[in-house]
Amino acid sequence: YVMLLTLSPYTPTYRDRVSPPGVMIRPYLNGFTIAFNVSQPSTWQPYVDSMHHFLAAYDDKVQEEKNIECISGQYFIQGGNESEEKKACQFKRSLLQNCSGIEDPTFGYSKGQPCILLKMNRIIGYRPGAGVPVSVDCKVQKGNESDLRSVDFYPGNGTFDLMYYPYYGKITHVNYTSPLVAMHFTDVKKNYLVHIQCRLNGKGIINDVNSDRFLGRIIFTLRIGK
Repeated sequence: YVMLLTLSPYTPTYRDRVSPPGVMIRPYLNGFTIAFNVSQPSTWQPYVDSMHHFLAAYDDKVQEEKNIECISGQYFIQGGNESEEKKACQFKRSLLQNCSGIEDPTFGYSKGQPCILLKMNRIIGYRPGAGVPVSVDCKVQKGNESDLRSVDFYPGNGTFDLMYYPYYGKITHVNYTSPLVAMHFTDVKKNYLVHIQCRLNGKGIINDVNSDRFLGRIIFTLRIGK
């Protein structure tokens, strides 16, 4: 009990060997296979509903009410007592442009051009990229590279802005919403299982450990029927 009293509820005691971040995708419904037929809305509507539910916290009005505008391109370092509530930077869903669900409420699924969101796991105190934004790329994990002909990334060129880091923990960083990168698969081979790997790139990022498919990368399958 006495030893527990020495632990801080705000930050881990030892942070000298923080692991690089893992990643996760949305929508995530039936494992890591996203399969649907464009002509059958019932097959893609669950993905769309999942996306809208996940992005509700990113609505522009919600972000404007709860969070502040920050300076892009630099870490948002907040001093003061570790128990003080920290401010969080706005990440509006409109930043996701064609994958925001605003202009196209189906996130491209009704056109056979699905959007998938990539999110880095939260790590208290971690500053990814060592001063340079971490970027995302996607390619065919196994099979013919021509099966994946075009991917658009939002926001911008598919990077996680430095201003969303470091993260101070759920107790004090109460309104924090993790930054996202949207991947818009605009030209994927139809009626075929396409195995895709999307990975983080940046200083300090590890994305090539075969025994861990979530460390700095994620592998999933797309099957888009007509």
